[in-house]
Order: sequence, then structure tokens, then C-alpha cells
Amino acid sequence: MNRKLLLLVAIVIVAAASVAGGYFESTRTIRAASTESGAQDSLIRGFEEALVTVEESYAGSSDLELLGKAAIQGMLKQLDPHSAFFTKSEFDDLQTEQKSRIYGVGVTIAKRSDRVYITSVIPGAPAYRAGVRYGDAIIAIDGQNAEEWTSDQVMHSVRGEKGEQVEITVERPGSPAPITLRIKRDEVKLPSVRNAFMMDQGTGYIALTGGFSSKTDEELTAAIAKLKQDGMRQLILDLRGNPGGLLDQAIEVSKKFLLGGQKILEVRGREERFQSRVHEVPENNTPELMPLVLMINRNTASASEVVAGALQDHDRALIVGENSFGKGLVQSVNRLWGGTGLTLTIAKYYTPTGRSIQRDYSNVSFYDYYLNRNEDRLGVTGAPRGNALFTDTGREVFGGGGITPDVEVKSPDASPVRNQLFFGVFDFVRQLVAGQVTGLREYRISETQYKPKLSQDDIDRYAVNDKVIAAFQQHIGGKPQFAVSEELFNQNLDYIRAQIRREIMTAAYGTEAGDQSYLYEDEQLRAAVRSLDGARTLAENARRARSERQ
Repeated sequence: MNRKLLLLVAIVIVAAASVAGGYFESTRTIRAASTESGAQDSLIRGFEEALVTVEESYAGSSDLELLGKAAIQGMLKQLDPHSAFFTKSEFDDLQTEQKSRIYGVGVTIAKRSDRVYITSVIPGAPAYRAGVRYGDAIIAIDGQNAEEWTSDQVMHSVRGEKGEQVEITVERPGSPAPITLRIKRDEVKLPSVRNAFMMDQGTGYIALTGGFSSKTDEELTAAIAKLKQDGMRQLILDLRGNPGGLLDQAIEVSKKFLLGGQKILEVRGREERFQSRVHEVPENNTPELMPLVLMINRNTASASEVVAGALQDHDRALIVGENSFGKGLVQSVNRLWGGTGLTLTIAKYYTPTGRSIQRDYSNVSFYDYYLNRNEDRLGVTGAPRGNALFTDTGREVFGGGGITPDVEVKSPDASPVRNQLFFGVFDFVRQLVAGQVTGLREYRISETQYKPKLSQDDIDRYAVNDKVIAAFQQHIGGKPQFAVSEELFNQNLDYIRAQIRREIMTAAYGTEAGDQSYLYEDEQLRAAVRSLDGARTLAENARRARSERQ
């Protein structure tokens, strides 16, 4: 019997039972709780006896570590969907992401149909210096066959201690044999701001999509300053897909656009154990006053919803896109014995008007909550979500289901056909840019020339013309896993062109350029551009309303 594991599980059970009974531990470390209570002793003995019975009598094999983790997770899921237990490696990853720093080789990887591939290489990173390229298929790491590994398995294997070497073997189109590269690990940044460029002479675009980490405010400040130097007079701030992160950074981001004295959010916990906290903008704050459009979608969550809610309630920004995720629960991060960790919900977020961000999770399965959201059934849109509240200018807003956009624009629905074409495009482009597609040798890219801003000349240089489309159709026609009918191919032709262009631009000029090429095909971004005049009017009305009240 693994006594260390058993003790850990017992401590967590006692801690959770204490929370349920009204006790809140505010420190970062959960210490061994007293087990003098008869009820607690009985609970721990019952759990121990169950483990012993499984170990001695179960017909199959049992892994005590997995059983212990499952027991803790099952217990926490009875509380809410966001309280969670982390193994040591998972907890290390969580803390690494919050620090915005890792030690690795500097690549973006993804599982594409059959294997894990390099989808981009960070300029100047160890992998770049070693010669890793877009489209390389990872087939071995440190001599171990990795062809059937998941992305997470590859990620954990290439990360490690600074200065240590890792050996990566890749299959590259056009190369007669696998290539083995020895790479020395170094610090790799995980930026919050993933893109920033001028869309036209006065409109700036910033993608704050990488979560809220310790450097978010610093990165956003630098991006705004750079774009203002380039002539920015109005801004589109993209929070789509931002999963949240550090609350203090969300507060700092909100301060950039709000006036002194304005409320950002309120954090409320159990009254007898948690003192509610109201966060306001300092009176001497000097905000950015340019017209602002904020973009959100179904995966905009937590800290990013705090920003969206504050700016919407004060009419500082026009919100465009889809209803946000609706994650308004606050977790404390607790380190447990053995380097494991636990996040436990201790409070809830409320926007300046007093509306709750959290979506209802009662009578909803864990699967449905995260992956199978039926908006009408879950009360996200089109259903009552609580009493109406009002912004500074009297606009009606509702709580209890995330942030509802002012201008709703749905994302294109994912479909099996488009998923099939997506993987097919990558498979084709990795051959194309390696010079392996007959008749299209001019698309060969020997080295990525990184560009923070994509020009029309750059796009024209690798035009996705009819010849490229015909080659792609022929390519997937010979691969059943990617092939689609002529009718479906023609129905999705615009999507195919946009995806091929994005992959070529990524291979030629880097991830930022690839994303930029695709953004111009993005209907939500187009709607955001059209909404800038409305954002200007909204901000002026809000200033006028405040002046009249003073």
C-alpha cells in the first residue's frame, strides 16, 4: 500500500470536508488537518479499507496513483467544474504557464491526423538555431519512438532543465532519411500578446489571446505604445480563445481603458470566512481614450471575462463576437505534499453592475459543461439569466451566463468535412513548401523569414491560384483520409484557399504572418472593424453621461 498517496488523499478529503463545513484555508499550502473528529476518522478509514480491498481482491491490475487521483477529482467535481487536483507534472505546468516562462526548444507542435508535427518555430529559439523547420514530423525523442505519441507527451519530453540537451529525430519531406538534431534547452517565452499590427492607417489590432500571465500588462503596454507610434487612433482588442489566468493582470489591463474611480469588479466569497473585495481604478489613472472594440467568443473565459465585463458595464468598449464561456469562479492555488497541487473555488466574480459572470453548472454533466454546450438548454442565450442590470448609459445587460456581445457574430460551425480538409491542407502544404509538389517548385521555402506585419506583396508572392488548388485536389484525392467529393470540395473552396494561404504564410514568414493572412477572411474581425464608429459614439455618450452626473 502506498502510504504517502493514502495520506495525501486523506488530507484532501479532510480539507474538502472542512470547507463544506464552513472552514476556509486562505494560505497557499494545505497542512495536515486534525482527524480527531469521529466523522473524519470514519471517512478516512472507509477510504483506506476500500483501497486495501481493491489492492487485495481486484481481478485486474490497479494503479494506486491513478486511483488516488481519480478519487480526489471525483470528490472535487461534486463541488464545481473548476476545482481540480493536479499531479506533480501537471502542477508544474500550471505554475510555469502563470510565470510565462518555460525551458524548452521553442516550437509549436500539433497532432495532425497521424503524428505530431512542427507547426511553427520561434525565431531565435534553440530549435530555430538547430535547423528545425515547419512541417517536420517528430518520430523520435532521445531515441524513443514517438510516432504514436500525443502532443502532450511530446511537449513534456522536449521541456526540461535549462542547458540540458534533447535529441529530436524528424521526418522531413524531400529528405531521404530521418534527421536527428541535438538541441540545448533554453528559456522560451509564453507571450500573452500573440499578434499586434496596423490594419490600416488608423486602426490597430492586438491579439491578447495567450492568457493572463505575469507579463501580460507589460506586453500590452508595449504593443499599444508601438502601434500608437505607427499612427493608431482606434483599437480592436481580440480576447477570443483567451482562457484567463492571473486576476491582478486582468485588473491592470482594465485600468488601461477606464477612468479613475470606476469599479472594475467585485470578488465575493462566503460571508463568514471571506471578505468581499472591490477593485477600482485609482483616481489618478490616465487611461487610453481611443475608440475600442473588444472581440470575444465561446472560449473567452475567467480573467478575460473580467476585462470584457468591466469595459462593457462602463460603455468603454463595444463587444463583438459570441457569448463568452461564463467562468466566474475564483480558485486558490494550493501546493500539496509531493509537489502535487489543488485549485479550490473560494469566491465568485461580479462585474461593476453586480452581474455574475459564472454560467449555471447545476444539473449539467462535466462533459456538457465544457464540450457540448447547448446554449438554449444551459441558459446562455435566449433564456432568462437573472434580473436586468444597466450600464453607465442605461444599456440593459444580464448576468449568470458569461458576457453577451453587443454585436453578435457567430463563428463558422465546425464540420467533419472542414476538419478533414484542415488536416489535408497541412499535409499538402508541408510537401509544397519543401518543393515536393510537381510543377510548383517556386513555392519551395528553404528558411522562414519572420515578419511581424504581412504585406500584400508577401501574399502575392505565394498566391493560392487555380494551379495550387488543382494540385491540392489531386493530393488529397490519393489519400482517403483527406479526400472529399467534388461537390463538397467546391462548397468549401473559400475555406480551402484561406487555409492554404495561412499555412504557406506561416511557413514563409512565421505564425504572426500566417494568422494575419487568415484574419482578413475572419467575419468576426470584419464586424469589429464595422463597429468602430459605434464604439466611438458609445465612448462619447458614456463621457457625456458621467459629466451630467457630476
